[in-house]
Amino acid sequence: MRAIILAAGKGTRLQSEQFNLPKVLRSLCGKPLIGHVLSNTSFIAPEDTAIVVGYMREKVMEAVGGEYKFAVQAEQKGTGHAVLSAEEYFADYDGDVIILFGDMPMFKKEHYEGVIKKHQESGADLTILTAIIDAPLPYGRIIRDENGNVKDIVEHKDCTEEQRKINELNVGIFVAKSRLLFEALHKIGNNNAQGEYYLTDVPKILISEGKTVTSHAIFDEVAIVGVNTVEDLEFCEKHMKDRK
Repeated sequence: MRAIILAAGKGTRLQSEQFNLPKVLRSLCGKPLIGHVLSNTSFIAPEDTAIVVGYMREKVMEAVGGEYKFAVQAEQKGTGHAVLSAEEYFADYDGDVIILFGDMPMFKKEHYEGVIKKHQESGADLTILTAIIDAPLPYGRIIRDENGNVKDIVEHKDCTEEQRKINELNVGIFVAKSRLLFEALHKIGNNNAQGEYYLTDVPKILISEGKTVTSHAIFDEVAIVGVNTVEDLEFCEKHMKDRK
């Protein structure tokens, strides 16, 4: 198992005169956000982990250090584009890869291990970690067919009012067969509300090619919070202290 951690964002809503840092280096309970993510994915060796950096990348690389590999996303053109930035490290690799985010510190080790286990036991080509919750969070929705199989993921900004009523959310974490993942990433377009290359287009591409896409659901609305604002940071701080 290898990993790709997306950590290129600036975090505009977290910037201030006091804090001019890349988002993943903002402190949570005395540790950078990405530090929590790396702790919870420590079962994957650093040399098997590619971290996608962008804004103030030297600071992130210096803070993380170790044997991690770093890929540069010079322009932020979406999550699909970010993952594609790490392709060089997977040229000779045909195993599984988990994709996760450096600004989502509340996921626990067992969440990652759960989706990996489901992926490997099911023999799927791609497995999506989903969250079934009632909170109206601005996440993509899981669209299923009449048989209950995953059919598509629609980003929140592209959802119809009816689709926004769906309570199964995409939280951005995928486990996939590496070769198929990168082949699909080369086929995605940016015809959407954001004009970005979405990682979430990959499942639909694989399904259209007859590949197997499955999911693993959790029921935890704290774990899935990403840090985009000061309020998010305060929320995570409170809940992380409650966990201890």
